[in-house]
Amino acid sequence: MFPVYGALQWLNNSMDQKELFELEQQCIQECAPPCTAACPVHVDVRSMLAETARGDFSAALKIYQKAVPFPHILSRICDQPCQNVCRRGEIEESIAIRALERAAVNHGELPEEKKRPMPKRVGNVAVIGGGISGLTVAYDLARKGYKITIYESGHELGGGLWKADRDYLPAEVIRGDIEVIYELGVEVDLNTLIDHIHLVELRNAFDAIYIAVGPHASEAYELARDQYGLIKVDPVTFATSMEGVFAGGGLLWGIEMHSSVTSISEGRRAGISIDRYLQKVSVTASRINEGPYTSCLYTDISEVGTRPLIEMGDPDFGYEWHEAIQEGKRCIQCECMECVKACEYLREFGRYPRRYVREIYNNLSIVKGTRYANTFINSCSLCGLCAEICPENLDMGAVNLKARQAMVTQNRMPASAHDFGLRDMQFSNSDKFLMMRNAPGTTASDYVFFPGCQLSASSPEHVERVYSDLQRQLPDSRIGLMLGCCGAPANWAGRPDLFESILAAWRMHLQVMENPKVVLPCSSCYQVFQKHLPDVEIVSLWDFFDEHGLPAGAVSANHTVSIHDPCSTRYESQMQDSIRRILGRLGYQIEELPRSRERTTCCSYGGMMWLANPTLAEKVVQKRIQEGEADYVTYCAMCRDNFVGRGKRTWHILDLIYNQGSDEQATRRGPNYSQRHENRARLKRHLLTEIWGETMDGSQPYESIQLNIADDVQAKLEQRLILIEDIQRVIEYAERTKRKLLNRQTGHYLAYYRPNTVTYWVEYLPTEAGFAIFNAYSHRMEVPGSGS
Repeated sequence: MFPVYGALQWLNNSMDQKELFELEQQCIQECAPPCTAACPVHVDVRSMLAETARGDFSAALKIYQKAVPFPHILSRICDQPCQNVCRRGEIEESIAIRALERAAVNHGELPEEKKRPMPKRVGNVAVIGGGISGLTVAYDLARKGYKITIYESGHELGGGLWKADRDYLPAEVIRGDIEVIYELGVEVDLNTLIDHIHLVELRNAFDAIYIAVGPHASEAYELARDQYGLIKVDPVTFATSMEGVFAGGGLLWGIEMHSSVTSISEGRRAGISIDRYLQKVSVTASRINEGPYTSCLYTDISEVGTRPLIEMGDPDFGYEWHEAIQEGKRCIQCECMECVKACEYLREFGRYPRRYVREIYNNLSIVKGTRYANTFINSCSLCGLCAEICPENLDMGAVNLKARQAMVTQNRMPASAHDFGLRDMQFSNSDKFLMMRNAPGTTASDYVFFPGCQLSASSPEHVERVYSDLQRQLPDSRIGLMLGCCGAPANWAGRPDLFESILAAWRMHLQVMENPKVVLPCSSCYQVFQKHLPDVEIVSLWDFFDEHGLPAGAVSANHTVSIHDPCSTRYESQMQDSIRRILGRLGYQIEELPRSRERTTCCSYGGMMWLANPTLAEKVVQKRIQEGEADYVTYCAMCRDNFVGRGKRTWHILDLIYNQGSDEQATRRGPNYSQRHENRARLKRHLLTEIWGETMDGSQPYESIQLNIADDVQAKLEQRLILIEDIQRVIEYAERTKRKLLNRQTGHYLAYYRPNTVTYWVEYLPTEAGFAIFNAYSHRMEVPGSGS
């Protein structure tokens, strides 16, 4: 077991509340759309129009009335600042938002609210002025249980509303909406003028006062404003310099035609302040974005089509229901979701980064119970596409990698998540494959070719060819060879301890070879060396071929292909350019995929997605191979094998350089997991024999066991991640120890063996040619008395 970090390391690797908040803020999906942000009362226009487009006007009205206390009034006279920022307006005419608000009022119905006695709160509030700002304060505070009294100098509530054109705002509409004030039990004193003397008396009689008398205030109010400093009004809280007195509306701004929606907004915000004042809590805390503000939401409208404004059949009445539905459908439904649109992984789990970050934090904080985010955390390919696409550069890959490290530190990483990948890496860094050699007859190297583990497993013949060509192209340089795995799977698995030990080994090996420049065909290896071994001089094989020329014998072709850039080359523009120039020299025409270069997608190998979530990995591959009709070319062995395995004709670029892009190479399925091990081991033995004249020792007894496996059984082994060597180990142990069970009905033997953290079971039968295999499976339960 690897050492567990101490508490300090855990604190450094975990996510604290501050970091959580900062990460959540980077995701702008929950930012209000521009229309809502610009609206002083923040009507949820997007949701309201979505309901309208569905023809559910009652739901639209419910949304509208949640933000607007007097919907019939405002839907007729609102100056609709929302329309100025409507994103549809950047394409054609903005959406007729106010007309759709009126349509919700005209065609929607709300169920009659049950009259419940409101819990009374301590506090009497006087509202001076019965205009829409004062009415809003009265409405909000009365609904909270305060005792409210409105003093209105006129003979009827409404204030400046009565100055509106009656064609737009009939008297019955004003009276109908204002009736709710009386229903809430608000006491109304009409024909009552409050001068500065009465203001002092009121302040003594009431716990708080809101003044909203309008710009037509009498000389008495002017005197009161000067005498008591009411002109000094806080623009956020609407508090005046007089204790317990708040002010808003036209008196504050001194304009005759004050915006009705702004007046409602000021009244609502003043009501919040008065409520807090009476509750004796801070009136200034958390007063962010209460009025109109600029939205932080990003929405890509580059592919939004045109949809002309719907004209009204009867402008006096407004939209008929069918007209409103069509106008509602013009709404773009602004949202970001750019990363989710691009990433199959983020879409798979049905949410977006802000939610995901919170779930990851909660997952890491659980002491006991089910950690539902484990699968999500381990399914990420860590490819970085989300960060590239996100307007705020939020990198879920970085978040997930940190979460994996924390899970390992907590000893809560499911053993099944990455075990197979780590054991594959362990094989590659064992004596079966690991090798470092200077060129024959030399004791140091100027260059060393490091093909990595996957090219060696997928196309070992290319490794030998490249090494020979490097020697031919650099006849005056000493060219060495290293075989092994760079350690990327350890990093992906959240195992920095194991990863660093592998990196340290490579540092040592390179120092022994006198620090040669490393030639890398694998983009994952390139990223590991570039980021984690910055003192090592590296060069991509593709940049090398681009600079020094292609190997002798490379034949030109006339074919159109699409390039899949491996996700680990996302920001390696020089390497991407080299690949395209190489293809050009070979005579290929390039049809770029919709997502390429810095916006390329993953093949599902990165981050070991294929291991943690095979179902998702299949979706990722299928999506990628369907993005282009032309044959694909890539420069990653795993990308090539994953695509061909799903039926997409794909070449590794070395197939084009060395094999002239044959049909056989474009359709050849990659080796299975057992064959990948065999190919690596065989490659090492072959190179040692042919180039250095050496032989390999140390073969194990189980390796000589011959197996006969039918295709359907082999398919099961692949699906269950069981290797040939795993079966050989079980049979060797069973035959040597006689620990096996005989099924008398079938005549087959059943045996198990636990060589590591996994117990393998094999159903088999000895034959003259070896052993016939009928089934095999594995689990992580330890069988008492099993081998080790």
